[in-house]
Parts: sequence; C-alpha cells; structure tokens
Amino acid sequence: MTMSAVRSIYDLSVESPSGELIHFEQFKDKVILVVNTATECGFTPQLKQLQDLHEKYEHAGLVIIGFPCNQFGSQEPRSNDEMIDYCELKHGVTFLLTSKVDVNGPHTDPVFKYIRKELPGFLGGRIKWNFTKFLITRSGKPFKRYGSTTKPATIDSDILELLEI
Repeated sequence: MTMSAVRSIYDLSVESPSGELIHFEQFKDKVILVVNTATECGFTPQLKQLQDLHEKYEHAGLVIIGFPCNQFGSQEPRSNDEMIDYCELKHGVTFLLTSKVDVNGPHTDPVFKYIRKELPGFLGGRIKWNFTKFLITRSGKPFKRYGSTTKPATIDSDILELLEI
C-alpha cells in the first residue's frame, strides 16, 4: 500500500517480535499510544510508566504499542526475544511490543512514515530520540506528538480526553 492510500492507522500493520502480522484494524475504536522504545536508554524507566498507563486504561480502550528501535546510540542491541524478556522481567511490561523497526531513514516502518507525516514535530517529521510518543484517536487519526522527555504520566489528561472518561 502506498502512503498516499493510507487514510488512517487502521490501514497499516507491523510485525510482532515472533514475525506475525499485527493489523491495526483490530484496534478500531481504541485510543492508541505508539512509542519508539529502547532497553538501554536513559528514558528506559518510562517503560514502567507506560505499563502503569496500560494497566490504568486498558479496560477503557487504550492500546499501548512499543516499537523497539536501535537507531539512536545503538540503545536497543537485544534480539526481539531478549528484548521481550528484558521488558517483562525488568519493567513488568505486558503491553504490546513489535519487532525492531526503523523510525527514520530509508527503511522507516510504514506506521512511523504515516504518523510522522501527520504530526511532523520540530525536525521536519524525523524522530529525534527514543521514547517519542504519538497518541492516536479512536478513528485512527494521529492526535498529538510528545517528545522523549515527556513522561507518560503527564499525558494522562489527553488520554482521558480521547477515551471520553
């Protein structure tokens, strides 16, 4: 599918760490928080904060999806399996994680091509660092972009607004 044919995030898919396709259409009518993650970054403690949001709002329709990325300081050197184990054991992560992706450059994952185009940020669309976050509405449209330094707990009010609770 060409990027011009993408009308919402629901038109896209990504690979799970085991190589199965995750179709975003399964998240229709859910609020989605997309985050590029890394296990050896100074922002890695945000994994626990993301897990807290997951536990707090999953029942209300929030889906958190972590996209591991090794493009920033090689801070995600683990294999997909090692990364999953690390996130579960060290940070209690039970929210959805994908296989490793590129978020910038010629091999940018289509999900990031789409959300970067819709919410370009300060670097002309490029992702600056790990733990950039994108909040997606229930209709599959990118709503707001947050930088790496934005702690997940501080976007609580935006999540509540989109969940309408």
